[in-house]
Amino acid sequence: MDKFKNKKIAVIGEGIEGKSSAEFIKKQGAIVTVLDKTQGEDYLKDLDKYDLIVRSPGVPLNDLKKHVGTEKITSHTKLFFELCPAPIIGVTGTKGKGTTSSLIYEMLKKDGRDAYLGGNIGVPPFEFLEKLKPSSIVVLELSSFQLEDMDVSPYIAVVLMITPEHLGKDIYGTQNYHETMEEYVSSKRNITRFQKLTDFLILNRDFPASNESDVNTVGKVYQFSREREVSEGCFALGNQIILRANDREIPIIDTRELLLRGNHNHENACAAVMAAYLAGVSLESIKSTLKTFKGLEHRLELVGEVNGAEYYNDSFSTTPETAIAAIEAFTNPEILILGGSSKNSDFQELGQLISGKGNIKAIIGIGEEWPRIKEHIKSSSILMLEGGKDMHQTVAAASKIALPGDVVLLSPACASFDMFKNYKDRGEQFKEEVRKLRQQL
Repeated sequence: MDKFKNKKIAVIGEGIEGKSSAEFIKKQGAIVTVLDKTQGEDYLKDLDKYDLIVRSPGVPLNDLKKHVGTEKITSHTKLFFELCPAPIIGVTGTKGKGTTSSLIYEMLKKDGRDAYLGGNIGVPPFEFLEKLKPSSIVVLELSSFQLEDMDVSPYIAVVLMITPEHLGKDIYGTQNYHETMEEYVSSKRNITRFQKLTDFLILNRDFPASNESDVNTVGKVYQFSREREVSEGCFALGNQIILRANDREIPIIDTRELLLRGNHNHENACAAVMAAYLAGVSLESIKSTLKTFKGLEHRLELVGEVNGAEYYNDSFSTTPETAIAAIEAFTNPEILILGGSSKNSDFQELGQLISGKGNIKAIIGIGEEWPRIKEHIKSSSILMLEGGKDMHQTVAAASKIALPGDVVLLSPACASFDMFKNYKDRGEQFKEEVRKLRQQL
């Protein structure tokens, strides 16, 4: 920790991770200045006067390179890897990081391990660094932003599905974080690029950008899949999740016993099983956790049952792709709540799925993007209800047509800022309205 004492250190970005970095480094005797873009366009102009620059994930590395050499730049994540006395399991990917990381963590805790969960999931790892012992184990959800300048990798690295994200320019012409898919994938692959021979890499077999990441490691490689068997790893076949490792084939669980809904969560379950197994978690603890894990808030979260209909909160769904995964999770008659503010998405595939699925009973359209979504839905059998002005009206409309056995699904496929503060606010309002319905029974 003496590396910080009396050093002039700039923390760039005043978000959750930036504040945690500043507080931790101050405790080590450093002279800390927090710089944020809210201070003006030229807030980075004097970076050369600092001994060390600690970058927050939302600050592009290239922006800092214009002002100071890379040898002075580090990040919360890089520093944590340097200082952490415990082994680290790292999870990255475009979708599923939070669910998979949380599932691994719960398996470790079930097995009695001194486990900690942090990273992109919302808990800066400096918050628990001082509690760690060599016998502890850390699970980190890692975004491409956190990984882009890493020069060390976790001992178990999990690479989930990788698809285009944070690329090009948004609807307003502003450059998103990564200019190209190649840059985005390269950032993700830092999770494995610096592994050692004694380390492990767990790859999604079903997505080329993920599966081909094995070229970047010298560690032992395992795969997972929900589409095919794998020679070493974990896969979903029929209704079974099966583990293959060390010349053993082990049935883990019938997928119908999972509380996590949706085939996409079979991928996440397989990845978590493989990581926990390599970390030494007992099969009993792995199986027990899979049967009881309910998932994360606002991600296909079962809110409750009202008059025999189930209400699901998937407010985290802000793209057509995530809404498609949620809609495909059910065979019951579905009442969908779709729409919100723009992310410049293409709704053609979503419209095709809804039009052809056969179990979509009704759609309640909300927000400014609903007219664009509606254009792509070509079915006369689906009841279309126009725009609840708020969540109370929207849930009330759903409840009037919901019958026993139906699923009411909030999976908007859009951002939330036209009607709500953020996706969490949207989800919380949905849950509150469902609670009110239950109280009226």
